[in-house]
Amino acid sequence: MNDTASSPEAFSAAVQSRMAKVVVASTVMLSFITFWRAAAIVLCDLASSAFYAGGITEGYVGKSAPWFVFAIMLFSYAVRAVYVESCSMFVRGGVYRVVSEALGTTLAKFSVSALIFDYILTGPISGVTAGLYLSGLINDLAKSWQHPQYQVNPPLFAAMFTIAVIGYFWRKNVIGMHESSHKALRIMQLTTLMAVILIVWCLVTIFQRGYQPVPLPTLSTIKFSEDALGWLHGTFWPSFTAVAVIIGLGHSLLAMSGEESLAQVHREIASPKLKNLKRAGLVIFIYSLLFTSLVSFFAVMIIPDQERVNVYLGNLVSGLAMNMVGPLPLRLLFQGFVVLIGTVILAGAVNTAIVGSNGVMNRVAEDGVLPAWFRKPHSRFGTTYRLIAFISLLQIVTVVLTRGDMMLLGDAYAFGVVWSFTMMSLSMLVLRYKKPEEREWKVPLNFSVRGVEIPVGLSVTALVLLTLAIANLFTKKVATVWGFGFTVVIFLAFEATEFYNRRKKAAGDANHEQFTLVTAQELSGESLKVRSGNVLVPVRNPYRLDHLKRVLDKTDTTKMDIVVMTVRTLKEGDEVFDTSVIELFSKVVSLAEKAGKTVSLTAVSGDEPNDAVVQTAQRLGSSSVVIGVSGKMQPALQAKQFGDSWEKLPQPRPQLSLEIVDPDHPDRLFFNLGPHPPRLWPQDVDLLHELWLKLIPANPGLRHRDVVHMALRKLDSEIRK
Repeated sequence: MNDTASSPEAFSAAVQSRMAKVVVASTVMLSFITFWRAAAIVLCDLASSAFYAGGITEGYVGKSAPWFVFAIMLFSYAVRAVYVESCSMFVRGGVYRVVSEALGTTLAKFSVSALIFDYILTGPISGVTAGLYLSGLINDLAKSWQHPQYQVNPPLFAAMFTIAVIGYFWRKNVIGMHESSHKALRIMQLTTLMAVILIVWCLVTIFQRGYQPVPLPTLSTIKFSEDALGWLHGTFWPSFTAVAVIIGLGHSLLAMSGEESLAQVHREIASPKLKNLKRAGLVIFIYSLLFTSLVSFFAVMIIPDQERVNVYLGNLVSGLAMNMVGPLPLRLLFQGFVVLIGTVILAGAVNTAIVGSNGVMNRVAEDGVLPAWFRKPHSRFGTTYRLIAFISLLQIVTVVLTRGDMMLLGDAYAFGVVWSFTMMSLSMLVLRYKKPEEREWKVPLNFSVRGVEIPVGLSVTALVLLTLAIANLFTKKVATVWGFGFTVVIFLAFEATEFYNRRKKAAGDANHEQFTLVTAQELSGESLKVRSGNVLVPVRNPYRLDHLKRVLDKTDTTKMDIVVMTVRTLKEGDEVFDTSVIELFSKVVSLAEKAGKTVSLTAVSGDEPNDAVVQTAQRLGSSSVVIGVSGKMQPALQAKQFGDSWEKLPQPRPQLSLEIVDPDHPDRLFFNLGPHPPRLWPQDVDLLHELWLKLIPANPGLRHRDVVHMALRKLDSEIRK
C-alpha cells in the first residue's frame, strides 16, 4: 500500500503516476473465423480443380478418367482425417511442424520446400486458367457480335489477369484473414448456385436423351498417352492392371490439392476448435466429392467423345453447358455464367495459395529457419505483411517466367502435392509411437494387440500415398525434374537463413510471438477496443496460467471480451514490454489460439499489482477480475488485500467480482467487492424469518429487510460505543 495516498483522489493520482506507461500489444493470430469460412477458403482450391481435373486426367488415361477422380475424392476423406488428427495435436500444425516433431528438422525443411513449390504454383495455375476462361468468353462474344477488334491474346491476357488477381488478394490478406475469408465465402456461395443448376440440368438431359456409359478402368479401357508414362514408357510395368490403376490415380491427385490449407487455417478457426475443424472437413469432403466427381462423370456421359476430346477437354464445364437440352440462347447464357463463376473461383484459389503459404512460412519462421524480420506484424492490421508480399512476388515471377504455360505449370504442380501428403501421413504414423499420449481425435480403425496400438487406418493411408508418390516420380518427368530442383533450391535457402540466424541469435534463445506495440499514458476501453462488462485476467508467470485457461473455457467472447494484463514493477531504465513479457504473452496467445477465442493484451507499470489491476478494471469497465490462487497466502487474505485496493478507488467505484482459481480444486472462490447484497446461509435466512414472525404482530407491514435494517443499526451503535 502507498501510505501517502490518504484519500481516493490521492490514491488515483499516485497510481496514475506509477502507471506512467501502458503498452497495448496485438499479434497476428488473435482473430478467428467460423468453420463455414474455413471450409470456403479450402474449397476455393479444392472446388476449383473441378474445372480442370477431369479433363487433365482424361488426357492422360482416357475415357475411364471419372472413376479415377471419384476414387481420389473418396480417398481425400482419409487424407483429411490425417490432417484433423495432426491439428488435434498441434494448433500451429501442418507439414513442417508434424514432420519436424516426427522425423527431424532436415526432412521437415525438405518437405515444406516441396509444399511451398506447390503453393507458389497454385496461384499462377489457377489465375492463368481463369484468365483463359475469361479470354475465351471475350473472344467468342466479340466474334458472335462481329467486333473482332475487341478480341484479346489469350496467353497475354491470362498472364496480366493473373498478376492483377495476385495483387488484389495480396492486399486483402494484408488487411487480414477475416476479410479474405469473407471473399472466399462469397465465391463459394456463387459456385454452389452454379453447381446446383449444372447438376440438375445434367440430370434432366440424361433422362431425356440417355447417356454414354463410363467404362470401368481395366487394361482395355485405360488408354495412356505418351506423356502419361514418363520413364515407364516402353517398359512392361504398365501392362499390369494394378500398376496401370496406380499410374491413373497418380495423374488424378491434383483433384485433391488444398488439404494443407486446412491445417494452416486451423489456427484461425473459432471455438469449439476441434468440433468446428471436423465440421469444416465434412463440408469440404461432401462438396468436393459431389462437384468434382459429377462434373467428370457428366462430361463423359453427355458430351460426344470427339467433341469432348478435341474441343472441351480443358473446359469440361463449358462443354457441359453447350451440350445440355434447351434452347441455344439459354445454353449460351449459362455458359457465360459458368465462365464467370469459373473465373471467380479460380481467382479464389489464388487467395487460398497465399493464405496457405503464409501459414507454412510462419511455421518455418517460428522455428528460427527464417529471419524474424519476415514475421513483423503490420502496424495497423497485425498481419505478417512481409511474408505475404514475398509469396505474392514469387507467384508473379512464376507467371512471368513461365509465360502462363499451363502444361508446364500443371505437370510440375503435382510434385509438391503428393510428397507433402506422403510426408505428413508417414510422420503422423511415427508420432503414434513416438508420442503415444492420448489425442483429442484419431484417424479411425485402431486396434490394440497386447497393449500395442495398431493404427490400421493411418498405416493404409500412408502406404497408398507413398505408392502414388513413387509412381509419380517415374511417370511425371517435368514434375520430378523441376519439382526436385526447386525443392532443393528452397531447402538450401532455408539452410542458409537458419545458419545465419543461429550465428545472430544467442544460444538457446526461444522464438516468441511477434507483437505490435502501442504505448500510451492512459488506458481505456476504446483504446483497447473492448466492451464494458469484460473480464480482466491478470497474469505474471507463463507457467501458471490455469486461471486463464478456465476463463477461456467458460467465456463466450461473442458476448464478453477477455482482457489479459500484466503489471511490471520497473526500475530505472527498465521497459514495460521486455523479453519476460514477450514470453508471457506468447504463452497467452498460444492458449487463446488453442481455445479459438480472442483476447486483448496490455502491460502496465505499477508498484502495487493490486492497485494497478483495480485501476485498470475501473478504466476498462470490467465486471470481474479472475486471478490465480497465491502460494503464499490464503484466498481470503488475497481477497482482503484486493478489496483494500478497491476501497481506495475514486468514485464512482465499479461493481466488481473477484474470482480466485485454484488448479487443484474444481470449485471456484467468488468475492464481491464493495457494497453488495450478502449471500446468507440457510440458517441465517431461517433466523431472519423467525425474528420477523415475532415482530410482525406488534408491527403490521414490517418487511424482512426492515428486520435486517434494525439489526444493522443496533450493531453499528454497539460498535461505536
